[in-house]
Amino acid sequence: MKIAIDGPSGAGKSSLARSIARKLGMIYVDTGALYRTVGLYMREHGIDPKNEAAVLASLPDIRLRMTHEAGEQHIYLCGEDVGDRIRTPDISMYASAVSAIPGVRAYLLETQRHIARENSVVMDGRDIGTVILPDAEVKIFLVATPEARARRRAEELQGKGMTTTYEEVLADMRQRDENDRTRAIAPAVPAQDAVFLDNSELEPEQTLALALTIIREKTGGV
Repeated sequence: MKIAIDGPSGAGKSSLARSIARKLGMIYVDTGALYRTVGLYMREHGIDPKNEAAVLASLPDIRLRMTHEAGEQHIYLCGEDVGDRIRTPDISMYASAVSAIPGVRAYLLETQRHIARENSVVMDGRDIGTVILPDAEVKIFLVATPEARARRRAEELQGKGMTTTYEEVLADMRQRDENDRTRAIAPAVPAQDAVFLDNSELEPEQTLALALTIIREKTGGV
């Protein structure tokens, strides 16, 4: 079975997808982490993520590996576990920029589809239901207000000891929303058959309960 969770940055897609996978005994695939890791490579090598030629020229040097260890996804970049280095606002902007490049999307597309062919998966990102897994049995488009998303992300980053403010995160989030929504390649828009789930005022447990209800309705009682 394939479950696609799409939506804007900071809506809680990864947390929801991870919880669904754990609840249903499926494999969780955080596709955004792949783009963030490519963005991290560009950042660490001084490559402008909007310079398409330079980004594409660097792809042959990037070695990505995704593993699942003790139920958690890990991304290795050239043999090194990237950990939380890909979760900063700066890397979010790099990820948004490189993900708008068709060659980068093609580079990662088969990796994602291969995992879905071999396993029952819950996959989250921006275009899972529209591009990566258009045949997914369940498609959820998770949304929340920019203010709610920025508050959660700022608290998450501050909890990890990173220096940032709510205002900075909100500004970055609004900019990324605009970039993702208006890009020419695979914009962050819902699939026609996606079910919207607004969790602006919901706790994670409530969001999970509603998502499981949607899954049961779509699959006939999984």
